[in-house]
Amino acid sequence: SKMTAYLADLTSDEEAAIAEYNAMSQENGVDMAAKEKEVDYDTRESKELGKSMAELSNDEDTTQDQLDAVSKYRAKIEQECIAKPETFKERKKRREAELAGLKQALEILDSETAFIQRRAAHKRFRLRGGDLKAIAAAAA
Repeated sequence: SKMTAYLADLTSDEEAAIAEYNAMSQENGVDMAAKEKEVDYDTRESKELGKSMAELSNDEDTTQDQLDAVSKYRAKIEQECIAKPETFKERKKRREAELAGLKQALEILDSETAFIQRRAAHKRFRLRGGDLKAIAAAAA
């Protein structure tokens, strides 16, 4: 009768709900296991990436130190090797020192020339007539 049919209907609905619940629970369990595996994989990958990052950071520091050393050495070499234009002040000072040296050399030459000329003039007066002819012949 109606009651039995109604009870059978309720029982079948309940059994369908239980089957659906069990299927969903099983599906959720599989999904949960997959997500746990994914979390484990991501955790391992994160640790490996952290380790790689630390190594690369260390490599970067080492490379930066080497670059700094090379840059410092290059700057030193450039400073020693590349000719820098003189400033006007330096050029003026160098030229004044050069002129002072030339003036001093001229004074020395003037005093030595005067000394040489005096000796020559002194000798000329002492020379005899025959000596003058010999000198003139040698000069010609």
